[in-house]
Parts: sequence; structure tokens; C-alpha cells
Amino acid sequence: MLSFGVTVLPDPPARRLVELLQLAEERGFEYGWTYDSHILWQEPYPLLTMAALGTRTLRLGLNVTNPGTREPTVTASAFATLQDISGGRMVLGIGRGDSARRVIGLKPVSVGELERAVVMIKELMNGGRVRWNDTDIEIAWAKGLPRIPVYVAGYGPKVLAVAGRHADGVIIQLADPEIIEWIVGQVRRAAREAGRDPAEIKVMACAPAHVSSDLADARERVRWFPAMVSNHVFDLLARYDKSQLPAALTNYVERWRREQYDYAEHSRVGAKHGQFVSDETCDRFCVLGTPEQHVEKLRRLQSVGVDQWNIYLMTGSQEETLEAYGRYIIPALRGQVLH
Repeated sequence: MLSFGVTVLPDPPARRLVELLQLAEERGFEYGWTYDSHILWQEPYPLLTMAALGTRTLRLGLNVTNPGTREPTVTASAFATLQDISGGRMVLGIGRGDSARRVIGLKPVSVGELERAVVMIKELMNGGRVRWNDTDIEIAWAKGLPRIPVYVAGYGPKVLAVAGRHADGVIIQLADPEIIEWIVGQVRRAAREAGRDPAEIKVMACAPAHVSSDLADARERVRWFPAMVSNHVFDLLARYDKSQLPAALTNYVERWRREQYDYAEHSRVGAKHGQFVSDETCDRFCVLGTPEQHVEKLRRLQSVGVDQWNIYLMTGSQEETLEAYGRYIIPALRGQVLH
């Protein structure tokens, strides 16, 4: 059965994030996420603490942190602490780093650095003993806490292979079934090669969703998102031959230059760098339209392996989106009648 999550920007005031996550919990969502980009937005760890104290059942996590701006042993300790505070409801999402790194003049970390951090954090935050900086360490007080799953975010074959070898789940920032099917295939192949059961790796798709019969308006609210994804696509094109990647992921950036992206408008409705994005790309990368159209697309995502649909709640009408999902869309996907 499909699970439902929501990602809320860590914008001030801090209480707003908690209020939206509480509302999501009331509407039947099972996961609550926020960004980790400490210059663009508020520091997420105090917000996660507030959210843990202000919710009862919602699983909480970062979508996503990185091992460059956050020293990995600190991340492990922070999540173990939050696991205690939340009563066992934490999930760690991690990637190479985009805005959190670029805004302070740094590039994303290497795939090798990401993999080393994933392996170490997964063990250390769950009470295991690890070798780090030529030193044996463990977080003794974390022993006995419920295990924290690790999700790895990425698009390219090398990072997806890291997810397949080590992660409990993979994070895919888009809602195009064709691209997701390719990504899931990459992850599952790496899992099989590592001797793991591919079915054990969860698949989370995350993108903006807007419930409305006015598609023209909905598209204007989400053009920022494919532009945001383009930063990752340009990274891929610098490392791989285009033939190694799905055309559905790469073709839309052909008339675009990375230098046109403005991180000051990162994840913002109306961002000027979204002007190059076509209506067709908005429709592919996001979930837009009436409740019935949402249900139809989410069923397609399920058919290509998605276990969790995570709404990026950054299109305006936040309460209305959560209400529409709680009243119509989530019940329909759970086999109840769509009113």
C-alpha cells in the first residue's frame, strides 16, 4: 500500500512547520520531512525536535542532509537523540549536497565520500561500533533504540548503486513514471549484485502536488521544481555520456544554462529560472489536476515501484492541499470510495 509524506520548508516562523506537520498527521499522512540547507532556511534540527514533540505518529526526517556541511558522526548522534525524543519515529535522508553546499561556495561531495558516510552513519546511529578517522567509536547510549532507516537521494548510476548496496530506501525527486522506473531498475540491480533482496529497498518519490482543475495556474506554481532538478541533471551530464541516462531526464535542459539558476529563489513559486520549463515537463515531473487525476498518476507511480509519495508543500494553498489529500486522494488510494 502507498504511504504518504509531506515536505515542509524550514521557513520562519518555526511554529508554522510544526502546524503543517500536525495538520498532515491529522489528514492521514505518515511521514513528515524538511530540508537541510542552513543558509537559505532555518536550522532543521531544532525544528525536527519541535515536530517530534508536537506530533504522535508521524515519522520525521531530513530530505536531505549531506556529509559535507554536517560532519557524519554529529549527524549520527543527532539522529540517535531525535530517535529517543520521538519515540522511534526518525528516518534519515542523505545525498551529496546541493543548495546546502553551493550557497557556501562548495561543490557536492564525491560519491565515494557519500558512500563511506552512509555506511558509517547507518551503523553508528543505531548503536553499532565503527572505524572512523582511524579510530574505533560507538554511541553506547543509542543501543536498544528502534533502528533508524537510511534513505539515499540521487539520480545517477553511481549514487543509485550506493543506495542499492547500503540504503533502506531511495529518494527520487520527481514524479515521472518513466524516469522512476529506470532509477528503480538501477537500484535493484545494484542490490542484487550486492547480495541483497531488492524488494527490501523502499522507493520514495517526492515532487510538488497541486490539486486544482485549473492546470494553467497549477503549472505556474511548480515551474521552479524541474528547474531545481536541472542542477542535478547538469551534474550528471558532466559525468556521464548522455546515452547512459534516460532521455526523459536530460532532454528538457538542452536550451538551458546552469548559470541562470538563482539559489536565492530555490524552491520558490514564481522563480525566474523556472521560465524555461515547459508545460509538458511540469506535468511529467509533478502531480497536478483534480483529485481523480492525482489518484490516476499515483497509481502509475505505484506500478513502477513507488512505496511513498512525498508532497513538496511549496505551491501555496498548503492547508487546501492537505485537506484534498486527506478527504479524497488518500482514501481513494486505500480502497475507499472517492467522493
